[in-house]
Amino acid sequence: MSFLKNLNWRYATKKYDTSKKLTQAELDQVLEAIRMAPSSNGFQPYDVIVVKNVELREKLKAAAYNQAQVTEASHFLVFAAWDNIAENNLGKVFDVMAEVRGSNEALTERRKSAIAGFAAKSAEVNFQHAAQQAFIGLGFALAAAAELQIDASPMGGFDPAKFDEILGLKARGLRSVVVLGLGHRNASGDWLVNLKKVRRPKSEMIIEMN
Repeated sequence: MSFLKNLNWRYATKKYDTSKKLTQAELDQVLEAIRMAPSSNGFQPYDVIVVKNVELREKLKAAAYNQAQVTEASHFLVFAAWDNIAENNLGKVFDVMAEVRGSNEALTERRKSAIAGFAAKSAEVNFQHAAQQAFIGLGFALAAAAELQIDASPMGGFDPAKFDEILGLKARGLRSVVVLGLGHRNASGDWLVNLKKVRRPKSEMIIEMN
């Protein structure tokens, strides 16, 4: 029940207390929650960039329509999906699987099948698939942050192409999908903090088919 109480406590923070920074241990717990998040076939086709450089964050703020959370949050994460789930990326995933579980014929066949399946689809279709997996990671980050009483701002309002350029993501085979600010709220300066949470009623949102 404490988890649900913490979900009710959290909100999309608009104003951060810049004097309060997350500890490395707190950040590591959120990042580990992302790493442990499920993904289709366990492929985890996205990376998470922790942007620490102040100048980079200022540039990203401009590319995010000057939203203050980009620079005021203690930490700023960019979820970047693989531009194309190419053989070299999948190959690395299966290398890890073989290392952890041991190599066998079934894993070798699965590797061939997966690579062939993605190769048969367009790069854009594969990117959209990867982007969906990144959002699962975002969800786990938000849940972990709430459980730790860390404030968070999930943000889709930014120019992905400019983010990619500023962070040099194209050279890494990545495209930005969604971003997340983490820190501690400045309750006195945030217009949203005291507003009641609004969610659709369960009776309207949950459909039971018996």
